[in-house]
Amino acid sequence: MSHIVTVQDAVTAFADFMEPTDAELDAIEQESPLILAEVDLLDAQIITLDRTPTELDKRRIRRARNRVLAARRDLVNRAAGASAPGGAA
Repeated sequence: MSHIVTVQDAVTAFADFMEPTDAELDAIEQESPLILAEVDLLDAQIITLDRTPTELDKRRIRRARNRVLAARRDLVNRAAGASAPGGAA
């Protein structure tokens, strides 16, 4: 009979320094509008999984996609503006 052993020591061996750094937290904060817009889009798409989308559902999905695109655009523009020399965008 073989015994089942846990690998908890291997999993938690790195727990002390697994916290996100300040830079990682800042990146998450900058990306949060995009993340929230993508969640809204996913919610709108999930609603239509078990039924034929109505005109209202189609409109909701279209608006959610537009919000995702706008959030991506803003995120890219912010990143490009931060890396452009002399403040040129």
